[in-house]
Amino acid sequence: GIPLGEVDRIAKLVPEGPGVSLAEAIEGEPQLKQIERQEGSMQKLLKISRALEGLTRHASTHACGVVIADRPLVDYLPLFKGSRDEVVTQFTMDRVEQLGLIKFDFLGLKTLTVIKQAVDLIARTTGRVIDIEKIPLDDGATFKLCSEGKTTGVFQLESSGMRELLRSLRPEVFEDIIALVALYRPGPLGSNMVKDFIDGKNGRGSIRYPLPQLKPVLKETYGVILYQEQVMKIAQIVADYSLSEADELRKAVGKKKPEVLAAHKRRFVDGAVANQVPLRTAEHLFSLIDKFGGYGFNKSHSAAYALIAYQTAYLKAHYPVEFMAALLTQDMGNQDKTIKNIAECRAMGIRILPPDINESQSDFAVVDGKIRFGLAAVKNVGLKAVESIIEERGRGGPFNDLGDFCRRIEGAKVNRRVVEGLIECGAMDFTGIHRSRLFAALDDVIKLCGNLHSNQMTMFDMFDVDGNSGGGGLFSFPEIDEWDDREKLRKEKNALGFYITGHPLDKFGSDIERFATVSIQDLPSSQDKSEVKVAGVIEKMKMKRTKKGDRMAVVTIEDLSGAAEAVVFPELFQKASPLLKTEEPLLFTGTVEAGEGTAKLLLQDIATFESVRQKSVKTVEVRLHEAGTEPGTLERLADIVFRYPGECRLRFRIEHAAGGHVMVSAGERFKILPCDECLSDMESVIGKPVKCYDTNGNGFH
Repeated sequence: GIPLGEVDRIAKLVPEGPGVSLAEAIEGEPQLKQIERQEGSMQKLLKISRALEGLTRHASTHACGVVIADRPLVDYLPLFKGSRDEVVTQFTMDRVEQLGLIKFDFLGLKTLTVIKQAVDLIARTTGRVIDIEKIPLDDGATFKLCSEGKTTGVFQLESSGMRELLRSLRPEVFEDIIALVALYRPGPLGSNMVKDFIDGKNGRGSIRYPLPQLKPVLKETYGVILYQEQVMKIAQIVADYSLSEADELRKAVGKKKPEVLAAHKRRFVDGAVANQVPLRTAEHLFSLIDKFGGYGFNKSHSAAYALIAYQTAYLKAHYPVEFMAALLTQDMGNQDKTIKNIAECRAMGIRILPPDINESQSDFAVVDGKIRFGLAAVKNVGLKAVESIIEERGRGGPFNDLGDFCRRIEGAKVNRRVVEGLIECGAMDFTGIHRSRLFAALDDVIKLCGNLHSNQMTMFDMFDVDGNSGGGGLFSFPEIDEWDDREKLRKEKNALGFYITGHPLDKFGSDIERFATVSIQDLPSSQDKSEVKVAGVIEKMKMKRTKKGDRMAVVTIEDLSGAAEAVVFPELFQKASPLLKTEEPLLFTGTVEAGEGTAKLLLQDIATFESVRQKSVKTVEVRLHEAGTEPGTLERLADIVFRYPGECRLRFRIEHAAGGHVMVSAGERFKILPCDECLSDMESVIGKPVKCYDTNGNGFH
């Protein structure tokens, strides 16, 4: 019965990381100590937690561990049926190993599918056949892309933290990519390993080796013990370990088994001393192995991942359109990833075209250096409908117009709702007729198409030559205006789940740059409890009530990079309620709750960009030319000033014909409200942009 927020607060007082016990956490955290001393539910919570800690909670299955034996497994160990009726060992992986059996890890990576689809697309669009296994591992363009951190969509290298690490390290050889995969983990990032490695690579510090004879082992990692294989090799060189002994040491260090480590410490130190290594040096070296070896990564595993990372980076560097099309196809079912991929395409200058019934395939396709959305991405269009459209197109050629499409497709597979979605997302734009007109005429077109055969009419009888009204045709499209940009985008989003031809935030680029502090994509890497400002639009809202009955909401905010959840508490809900129903872009201020790769916002303020801009503008500057300014211009400006009274100072920059200028500040009674309408009216009078200045004197148009 303890509220979730309170439980969450207590849980966050326990340090993260492996091997943390509740007893240690309570001993080291004064707030936890105080909670345990208090009478009541919190004390009870900690008492129960201590009792439960360390107990087996459930029987779980290793995600990709497979045991293979030379005889039926029941000859070696007991088995049971898993949740999906699969055969599972009753022993843990450690016990399986002690029986002499081997556990193999088979990792399924969707990136391998992306690589294959990209290679197939390259062959289809350019005629080049790429053997991905034979690409050069010293490609300059690939390392340039990595060094600049332009790795969104690249396997293992796309998180914001990894992109930052790439820019610091600036990889130049394949071994650097292997090291990056091993370095970007909590252990190395929490120690000085990463800094020592980067400084060593960039020549910013002296590289130190614990013993001269270890230079060949640690040279490639600039004196840092990074790989498990290095731990094994050090033990062999320094203390005459056999390969099997070295492997036992590797496991003991990685799994932090104290009793095994104590035995190995004696063995290592004795062996090192026997090899003329001073006692203190041997003990220091073992402590380094114990400390950094615990973070050690298996180099062969890192190399395999690095190779796939390099292959995807190579494809992105040399065949960006095909690579992004393959990535979009793979992530089609994941809205957040698709938003991020579309944003990356925009950043790369790759145009994404809406679906088209004559050009689109089921998946994303490449057309003339652009990416064409797949028909399968349109909501309410099932696989059977897509197959039916593509099959009919292959059989009877491209569709001529809406009527031709409705006549030729199977009504059972492609119903009215499907055609509506195709119009809304732009798949019928090839007709040259406004989406609004196609949509309004849909019922009549379907009805006419149904009468075609019975009345022996042809498509030419129905429509005039350009498919519009007029001519001798029986049908004319209604004369209505096209949907405005906002309505068009909204319907596009409804049909696809994404904005393609534009985004509501597109017109606010300079405002976002000035006022937002972080994008949604980078929220998870923000510091927990830090205050941020995010620009976005509200995509979903779920109303809730507190125990007191006050209204609050949980909203989904979307920007060009992704979507995130945000909580609107009652006080803010009451104040900002009208803004929660608007479709216009807003600036959200709040604190981040970040952890384990996800983040949500606890909002403190919601504001329109116009109101934020107005608050930030302290001075408006109107530029006039001494020679060409007539009294009528000043009179019209005065009318505008009195129409928009406010608290913002007004000044005039009067430029002389002979060069130079003079500033004239208007009096207190001429202070204005710097809203869009006021500034727009001023610009229409003077014929040039008005300049605004904030408190720090920064100017912007």
